[in-house]
Amino acid sequence: MFKNTDTAVIENNGIGYKFLINSRTFSALCDIGNEVKLYTKLIHKEDIMYLAGFKQKEDRAIFDILTSVSGIGTKVGMILLDEFSGSELINAVLEGDYKLISRAKGVGPKLAQKIVLELKGKLTNQDIISNIMEDKVQSLSNSASKLSKDTIKEVQGILQSLGYSQNEYMGAIEHCANTITNDNSEELLKETLKILSQG
Repeated sequence: MFKNTDTAVIENNGIGYKFLINSRTFSALCDIGNEVKLYTKLIHKEDIMYLAGFKQKEDRAIFDILTSVSGIGTKVGMILLDEFSGSELINAVLEGDYKLISRAKGVGPKLAQKIVLELKGKLTNQDIISNIMEDKVQSLSNSASKLSKDTIKEVQGILQSLGYSQNEYMGAIEHCANTITNDNSEELLKETLKILSQG
């Protein structure tokens, strides 16, 4: 593997693949010559095709959602995921904190407001939430956990929109439910993403 702060070349079966990366992904990569895993996205434009690479699965999913907003291309999407972790960006959107988002280079207040408006609905889509395992949620909220059903469902919906399967996120939520002392979706999401990023 060869890397610099905006690209990485990774060999697979004797073929080198060049990936566009940001500095957050760069800092998470291992030393040259060691095995590495990236979550990839093929970007196809009229005159070029290239690969973007992400160390965390949720970053790739957030990148997909970000670039679905008009006015946000690959460059701005990568900058946002460089400035913020996945959970920080999600929380800023859910809280409507466009001022925090506008802190990223090249993202002014108007674009930040647009990001909040367009992404909030996508992250909390009721069609996504309706597919959640109701019995499991009810069981967790009725247990010794301090978490309410609404908090668990909100976090599940976000995790599913990021591409995690029920098998992946339910185990992580159950683990966190035993340790979190406040009924707070932001805290639950942050701790759950920590577990999922280690998988």
